Amino acid sequence: HVRSRRQRQMCIRDRAATVPLRVLFIALLMLSGCTNQVPIVPSQALPAADSSFGAALQKRAAEHQGHSGFRLLPASNEAFAARAELIRAAQHSLDLQYYIVHDGLSTRALIKELLQAADRGVRVRILLDDTTSDGEDYQIALLAAHPNIEIRVFNPLHLGRLNGVTRVIGRGLNLSQQHRRMHNKLWLADSAAAIVGGRNLGDEYFDAEPNMNFTDIDMLSVGPIARDLAESFDQYWNSRLSKPIEEFVWREPSQKDLDKARKGLRDYLDTARVEQPELYERLLAYQHDPKLKVWLDELIWAPGVALWDAPSKVLASGKPDPHLLLTTQLAPHLKAAKRDLVMVSAYFVPAPAGLQFLIGLADDGVDIRLLTNALEATDVPAVHGGYAPYRQEMLEHGMRLFELRSQPGADSPPAYSFSGSSNSSLHSKAIVIDKQKSFVGSFNVDPRSVLWNTEVGVLVDSPQLAAYLRELALQGMKPSVSYEVRLQPDGNGSRMVWIGEDDGQAFVLTEEPGNRWRRFNAWFARAIGLEKML
Repeated sequence: HVRSRRQRQMCIRDRAATVPLRVLFIALLMLSGCTNQVPIVPSQALPAADSSFGAALQKRAAEHQGHSGFRLLPASNEAFAARAELIRAAQHSLDLQYYIVHDGLSTRALIKELLQAADRGVRVRILLDDTTSDGEDYQIALLAAHPNIEIRVFNPLHLGRLNGVTRVIGRGLNLSQQHRRMHNKLWLADSAAAIVGGRNLGDEYFDAEPNMNFTDIDMLSVGPIARDLAESFDQYWNSRLSKPIEEFVWREPSQKDLDKARKGLRDYLDTARVEQPELYERLLAYQHDPKLKVWLDELIWAPGVALWDAPSKVLASGKPDPHLLLTTQLAPHLKAAKRDLVMVSAYFVPAPAGLQFLIGLADDGVDIRLLTNALEATDVPAVHGGYAPYRQEMLEHGMRLFELRSQPGADSPPAYSFSGSSNSSLHSKAIVIDKQKSFVGSFNVDPRSVLWNTEVGVLVDSPQLAAYLRELALQGMKPSVSYEVRLQPDGNGSRMVWIGEDDGQAFVLTEEPGNRWRRFNAWFARAIGLEKML
């Protein structure tokens, strides 16, 4: 983009052009614009030992034979507080990597903490998928005006960043790039403590949005595993696909602009304290009742490995090379399942190869249970259209399918909120293998996560952690919160039914729950063959 009047004049060179050519030129300018040339300086994660916080966590790990420490964060309140408290604990560095960041009370509270950390000298690096920057380039760049904060966007759209209309046109001109996104969710403090899981940043991920709550699972991870996750962050940060946000603004915000934005941030939070006192108190309880020390004492110490897709995965013209994929790293552990496999996936589209893999396990005696969204609960009905055709064959081979119901929640969310304080939709991504190994990350079991998006997660070898995660999954499969899909004899064949429970009374539905619009969306996705894009 253009940074000065003189640069704008350089972009418009031919003032004597004919009217049609001038119109064409303006249209092209709206699509492409001029890009600022911003120096890109590589940087690496700072060693954990350089901060007393990091050194203390390293010392703890050394007491456990170099194992890493893990604690699940299924409750939205804890997941939010953990992020805020890690900001406060960080002394040297904070590295954040996210697919989506939505505005709201939770996000603004975290931004305030990030600014305060940067004020005390903490280096902050934020890597966002370009999708989250839609129409927000300048607002994002405001935060980067702080000398200790750098922000980059991954796989950015270069055509049509001026407004919503031109972005749609720009994406239409490069659909291949558009559907390859960085879906990673990673929060790192001093290269010593990390949060991985399914949550993006936004009120709907922390039970702070009245109309929607995404039920999710995060995991606090400390010790050597955090060092490995920091390596994954560096690979993305230093990738040629990551560009400074300053490249995409007409004018770089000044310190004065940042100061004005800070005042607006303070005013927003002060207003929220008055107008939303219960929500404000619940989210910001960490300020007077911190829990991080307690959580660190509750860590489960065990061997763990960080898994992630190579950032170059998105450059593949067709299917990416298997050695670039997280699934290639995870597959041997899944293949080794002998008795029990529990999967929680917000979006589940196994594709033919995945179906045959699961059938093979089931036929070998592995008890397979899946929890995903019901048609009535999913936030993307088209994905349900990709999942539904596989149910019959999965059920015929003895797999058990559970679909989270859409339901109004309780007044306050329980420890693992399958209903929350609002309408709920499953967003969790987790796998438990043989009650021994647990995988938690950003990865859904669908072609999009396997082939097109990049993902990150952690695999832990611990019966104790596996038991906890498995119990959470089984809670989500209870008939009071999920339908169990079963086959019922019907003449010479069988038909699917949905079994649930209300107020202790069991019921059976012979027609899939979900309104006509959702049914149409699911049918249309199947009809036009969207499965590979889901």
